[in-house]
Amino acid sequence: MNKKTLMWISSLICLSPIAFSATVYSSLPGKAAMHWDSAGASDSFVHEAAAAFGIPMFFLIVNFLSKISMLNDLRGERQPQAIKQLITWLIPAASIVLTPVTLSIAMGANMPIAMISAMLVGMLLVVIRNYLPKSRQNYTIGIRLPWTLHDFDNWNKTHRLAGRLWIAGGLALIACNLMLPSVAAQISSTAIIVAAMFLIPMLFSYAQYTRRKAK
Repeated sequence: MNKKTLMWISSLICLSPIAFSATVYSSLPGKAAMHWDSAGASDSFVHEAAAAFGIPMFFLIVNFLSKISMLNDLRGERQPQAIKQLITWLIPAASIVLTPVTLSIAMGANMPIAMISAMLVGMLLVVIRNYLPKSRQNYTIGIRLPWTLHDFDNWNKTHRLAGRLWIAGGLALIACNLMLPSVAAQISSTAIIVAAMFLIPMLFSYAQYTRRKAK
């Protein structure tokens, strides 16, 4: 399947939740929550039309920009096919999941949004873990630091470590949000786990860089 066809298909998938939006639009209360505080209460709202049709459009734009970024990244063109497939379908999948969830909550569905969000992130990280160590140096995806982008060995070691951490972190996110009773505890654990998953590879990468520079 060529790049143009993939662009069209992924764009249509990004917009497909609009069918759900149109079906339930008359049942929407006039506004939809877009942000929740540490207690799980809605504290930011948008007009129903912005939620129903704006969310799919937002993902369409993000999908388009990600494809443009990959096309303009010569290193990105050398990525394994699995990495390209992940980038192609990740954003449309997010549109399919998040649009109905947001509108369902607006219509009164009792959904633990903090738990849903954290578990989705956890599952996503577990999936990404299978691809991260395979990624090659590029300016679009991965842990893009000055010393990883200009050192092949640093890039590979950092992404191998990150791959192991991300699957552990993803599973920990899922477990914590199933076991912890309060929303505040779920959010706090999510923040700590995600911070560790990003900071540890970055510090490891910098340590590799300084060690090599000192030689």
